[in-house]
This record gives sequence, C-alpha cells and structure tokens, in this order.
Amino acid sequence: MRTPPLRKGLGQHHLVSGALCRPLVGFLAPAGERVVEIGPGGGVLTRELLAAGARRVLGLELDPAWAFALRRSLPDTRLALAAADALDLDWSRLPAPTLVAGNLPYNVATAIIERLLPHDERVPRAAFLVQKEVAERIVAGPGDPGYGSFSVLVACYARASVLGRVRPGSFRPPPKVESAFVGLEHHPPPLPPAEMPAFLATVRLAFGQRRKTLRNALAAGWGRDEAERALAAAGLPPGARAEELGLAEFLALHAERRR
Repeated sequence: MRTPPLRKGLGQHHLVSGALCRPLVGFLAPAGERVVEIGPGGGVLTRELLAAGARRVLGLELDPAWAFALRRSLPDTRLALAAADALDLDWSRLPAPTLVAGNLPYNVATAIIERLLPHDERVPRAAFLVQKEVAERIVAGPGDPGYGSFSVLVACYARASVLGRVRPGSFRPPPKVESAFVGLEHHPPPLPPAEMPAFLATVRLAFGQRRKTLRNALAAGWGRDEAERALAAAGLPPGARAEELGLAEFLALHAERRR
C-alpha cells in the first residue's frame, strides 16, 4: 500500500519503530483508558497504545491523506480518526479521565502543551515526543540553561520528567536535531484558576528581559518603586534575576504585587 508523501511544511517526521515509543507508553499506562493522540501519522505510536490495552484512541491528524491511510491500514474498532488541528481542540470538552500523547511538530509543540496544561481535572497524564531543547525547557529548574517562563508554567500544572532521548536516525525523514520523550503528571495549579493568568503575566514580565535584574525587568511593567517594594516584601534581593527564582518565590512575589 502506497503511503502519502511527508510534508515538510507540517513538520512531519515519523518514527520508524514502535519499540522506540515504549518509554512513553510505559509512563502513560494506557490500559483501559481513553487516549487522544496528536499527529498519529503512519500509526507507529498508535499501534503501541492499542497493543498496551488502550480502551479507545482518538487520533487528531492534520493531514487528511495520512488520516485516510492510517484508517485503511489499521481498522481496529478502538481507533477513531479526525482530520483536525490539535491547536483548535477544546480540551475542556474531553471526558475525564483522558490521557494525551503524540509526536508533536517542533514548531507548535509548546503552544499545544500550553493549551493542554490547565486541564488537569480532565487529563491526569500526558506524554510527548518533542525536540530535545523543548524537553529541556519543560523540565528545567532555577539555574538551568533552559529555564524560563515556560518552565514555570509547566511546574504550575505538572511534574515533568524526561523519559528518554531519540536520535535523528529514528525518524523518516531524519530531522536535524535530537528529540526526547517527556512525561507530564498533572496536578492542580497553586492558585485558583481565575488568578493564574495574572500570575503567569508576572512570570512572563520577569523573564521578559533576561539580561536585566528582576527589579529592572519588573519595573518595565510595574514602575520602579512598585517593583522594589514587591521584591523587598517578598524577601528577594534587588539584584536577583528571574532565572534564579523557583515557583515558590514567584508565588510570593505575585502575592505581594496583589497587596
């Protein structure tokens, strides 16, 4: 059976072996569970999820040609396919619990994860194959090279871990960079949902000018006097930088800002 061409514009790099997916499947533990798979492509991961006992897999495939080809090659009744963009998915409508997995296109991986994270009540676990640098940002802590606002966002909603790395030769066609599996075990955010946008705005402001001190970065949005007041009230030195603060320090800073 002929397969559709791989489209560079959609970031299509398909895994060549299901064995490569086992760290992801082991973390996800899909037996008896519903799973949303983003970008099933040729179905390498799909087959592993079904073989591991997933009760139902909904594959969201942006390329209709690949969705059609997978339906013909894998007629399992537990598999449903939709030619859809994961960026358009309304996560709030998923039945709980639903697990999420996928080999994410590099150019939209962070956007997809950002949209998914606030739905911890519906998605207890998620696991993805992403560019290695994205994986490093996801799991980074204070002082790590990849640590930034995205790292803090992830920490608000999940315990993240790197499950394994994948070399370029494990894909068809091979990408120019290495990849890694990451697992997300979701938990409730540290603040009420209605307060999270304001908190994350504080975090993004803090990281907005990485070469500057936290005082100067915050002053760009709050004014210098308010930035100095909030830092002092939170017990943070004026010379501190955003990349030195953990989630607890950002929460303390945000609490002082709201006083």
